[in-house]
Amino acid sequence: MKEADIRSYAQLMKELELTGLEITEGDTVVRLERGVAPAPKQVVSVPVPEAHGEQERADCVSVKSPMVGLFYAAPAEDAEPYVSLGDRVRKGQTLCIVEAMKLMNEISAECDGVIAEVCVTNGQMVEYGTPLFHIRREA
Repeated sequence: MKEADIRSYAQLMKELELTGLEITEGDTVVRLERGVAPAPKQVVSVPVPEAHGEQERADCVSVKSPMVGLFYAAPAEDAEPYVSLGDRVRKGQTLCIVEAMKLMNEISAECDGVIAEVCVTNGQMVEYGTPLFHIRREA
């Protein structure tokens, strides 16, 4: 199945407010699921044009989700988060996990720096390209 197909199914889920969808093509089965954020802490992700986002955060690198899945700040429920606001990180250091189709994918820092912003909450559903962190580069 092509990435464009998966994206169109994810968009369809969003439009129809579905929480799960299973697609079978030949021998391939793809299951898409999305969580529903609790009402008091609901986070709305608004796409920002790249030029505008770069002007606001010229000193930062945005770490974006490479896939659709669930964001986890820590390796386990009772564990400390990998990183917190203000933490110094090194290139290649694990920042979080994005779970996609029961696979835990570690997301790493793209540069040395300091965590300037954590853009999502633990357990939040993220889409491809959703900003997860902003890292202020070290001089």
